[in-house]
Amino acid sequence: MAEIIIPELAESITEGTIARWLKESGDAVAKGESILELETDKVNVDIISDYDGVLKEILKEEGDTVSVGEVVAFVGEGGSSGAADPAPVVKEVVAEHAEPAVQPSTEPVKQEQVTVVASPAARKLAREHGIELNSVATLDPIGRVRRQDIVNHMNQPKPVAPAVAKAPAPVAVVQDAKPTDREKMTRRRQTIAKNLVAVQHTAAILTTFNEVDMTAIMKLRKKRQEGFVKENEVKLGFMSFFTKAVVSALKQYPLLNAEIQGDEILVKKYYDIGVAVSTDTGLVVPVVRDADRLNFAEIEKEIANLAAKARDAKLSLAELQGGTFTITNGGTFGSLLSTPILNAPQVGILGMHSIQNRPVAVGDSIEIRPMMYLALSYDHRIVDGKEAVSFLVKIKQLLEDPEKLLLES
Repeated sequence: MAEIIIPELAESITEGTIARWLKESGDAVAKGESILELETDKVNVDIISDYDGVLKEILKEEGDTVSVGEVVAFVGEGGSSGAADPAPVVKEVVAEHAEPAVQPSTEPVKQEQVTVVASPAARKLAREHGIELNSVATLDPIGRVRRQDIVNHMNQPKPVAPAVAKAPAPVAVVQDAKPTDREKMTRRRQTIAKNLVAVQHTAAILTTFNEVDMTAIMKLRKKRQEGFVKENEVKLGFMSFFTKAVVSALKQYPLLNAEIQGDEILVKKYYDIGVAVSTDTGLVVPVVRDADRLNFAEIEKEIANLAAKARDAKLSLAELQGGTFTITNGGTFGSLLSTPILNAPQVGILGMHSIQNRPVAVGDSIEIRPMMYLALSYDHRIVDGKEAVSFLVKIKQLLEDPEKLLLES
């Protein structure tokens, strides 16, 4: 039989969690067909079969952690499932109950023990907890004991021995338990938590704020939207303006486009801008490559494409790696102000927020303008306050004068 092995995915990924099996034991499998979905620290990937045949045996259950290079299933020729050929199982069960050869046992092996068919994961769990396989009920149509059957067996309520009358003892008063739900964190959520805590322990994060008058951009979008959509088949949003403004500001203040490596500063001369996208499984930051070389329409299309992939869990590892600076938009959910956390090893992240009509001084008069607070979090180890503040002011100036933004980009 051929082995299904977890392949190498990326240099930084050594293990993953089986999110779900796309095939069941006994199903026909074609070469190149996806048979399971693996959740890694960054993305979900489909593991494919390199062989034609039948999925004979599944060695790992959904929720199990598996390492690169580990065998998780077998594919064989013909038949319906690995359970139809009990030879390997019989040998192992007999071995578990036999005495050493020099002292043969006079006790017969129970017939039901010999005929029990179980997955390796189930047998391992049963041995660890001293459970007889023939005592475990299974819902499998062919009678195969799986790991979940062992878990269900362990969770069955144990018979309670009759209470023996004894003198009453003082007991502590305990409040009634409150209703709660407990669930295991997904691998991606664990990784997000670990990375966010790590960056706050290693970087000297400081946040500076400003506000931008969005009047000019909103007028320009209203004026050009119809023609822009007709020509480019994509809407002119806010993100292309912010991306262009960030790239222009990074060129003027290059330390915001750098990272720390040991006792050296690596300043990057390219502009791969990460755009934070919220998904059902957590925040991901796909990267718009070479944003300085893209026009407004190309940026809007690329962001829309990456966001759709993120929500469908179809992002590749390459699309999540190597960003030089990040933009996050909490205003999508109504945030008025926030302090974004750095996306290590980057040293800068720009936070956008809700647009609100507020009274502002315009010359000698007060006008109601659409205003947005901006937040720039930066690593104070290499970026000084003057540079960070100047960077954010530059972005404000470009956004409030989109014609200048067009010329500089």
